[in-house]
Amino acid sequence: MKLGLFTAMFSDRPLKDVLEIIRPLKLQTIELGAGNYPGSAHLDVAGLLTSKPKRDELKAAVKGEGLAISALSCHGNCLHPNAAFAKKNIDAQTDAIKLAEQLGVDVVIDFSGCPGSDDKAAQPNWVTCAWPPDYLDVLQWQWEKKVIPYWTKQAKFAKDHGVKIAFEMHPGFVVYNTETLLRLRKECGANLGANFDPSHLFWQGMDPCESVKAIGKGIFHVHAKDSRVDPVNAALNGVLDTKHYGDELHRSWIFRTCGYGHGLEFWNDFFSTLRLVGYDGAISIEHEDSLMSSWEGLSKAVDFLRGAIITQKRSAMTWA
Repeated sequence: MKLGLFTAMFSDRPLKDVLEIIRPLKLQTIELGAGNYPGSAHLDVAGLLTSKPKRDELKAAVKGEGLAISALSCHGNCLHPNAAFAKKNIDAQTDAIKLAEQLGVDVVIDFSGCPGSDDKAAQPNWVTCAWPPDYLDVLQWQWEKKVIPYWTKQAKFAKDHGVKIAFEMHPGFVVYNTETLLRLRKECGANLGANFDPSHLFWQGMDPCESVKAIGKGIFHVHAKDSRVDPVNAALNGVLDTKHYGDELHRSWIFRTCGYGHGLEFWNDFFSTLRLVGYDGAISIEHEDSLMSSWEGLSKAVDFLRGAIITQKRSAMTWA
């Protein structure tokens, strides 16, 4: 496995400066935003698509630092009921896939998206319960009329360009847990898989290691991010929390730097389980800890994860 970072945490600085800042950390990969929610502060997507010299310059700069690009990320909502907003997201994803092919990057990261309740809807409708029965009708309509048709088409497009699409399982979108991720792969194509981020699974009450086992070869990329559930606030209000992320004291859960939500025992198990299912790719640190600066969150995560990540090939068994 290779330790890296998602550079969106340094969106206020040019890529040249970011590469200099992270040099002392001796990382191995970087993940770059290519539009939509992460923005594209470190990629001139339009310019790179039309200029081989610019692409060569980018690849040389990254390789010169001993790094590789693990993925391009364009987390968005291609299924949004607002047609103009959806088109903007689809265009960004389409360009990210084309650019990934040209850069020799085989993973593009996105959200699965969320449609509205029907063709007249103006906003997304994320279904979280099975009753009253209207909600199950909405869910069926979303999958049959929007989710499966779009992602079946887009999976083929990505495959034709030699790219896999990795979805972050994230509440608010149709793929938010193990079951929905596996359903999307089954219905729409095996080159759709997971960008596995355990932080979103923790606060939903899931066991990330069991999810890793279930998804297996469908894991295409991994985010290293932690979260902590506040036992008192969650006991009072549950974990479906709509308070602003900045209201840390009163929220049921918040994102944390790796090690500040779960200790080394979990992360040892997590990386071991990834090894068990054959994953040996990037472990990309995503900083969203509102209690720390980007640099402190990143550097603490690097120090912590280096004690848990498995980097070398396994040895032959001499004992069996």
